[in-house]
Amino acid sequence: MGTKAFKKIEAGLTEALEIARGRAKPARLYIPAEIDVKAIRTKLALSQSDFAAYFGFTATQIKDWEQGRSRPLGGNRAYLMIINRDPEGVRAILHAIMESRKGRRAA
Repeated sequence: MGTKAFKKIEAGLTEALEIARGRAKPARLYIPAEIDVKAIRTKLALSQSDFAAYFGFTATQIKDWEQGRSRPLGGNRAYLMIINRDPEGVRAILHAIMESRKGRRAA
């Protein structure tokens, strides 16, 4: 293992210990590699197409994620975590954005 890689691992372990001891806050937000999209959707009692429509995904994305053909990446994982935590808040924000766009078009 090269010195550069070792230094990064050492820094990460040191940060983890400081966080565990309550002396530091995480520098990065932890976003898990795997998100259970079906569990989130089921909790909201939505069909795949309704979930997709409500939150700006395609029905194909939802099907592929749930059937393991692909998985949500990057920002989609973070977005799904937010939806899971506060689905009504996300809906309210999206609704407000849509309403403000309608208002601009009418002007």
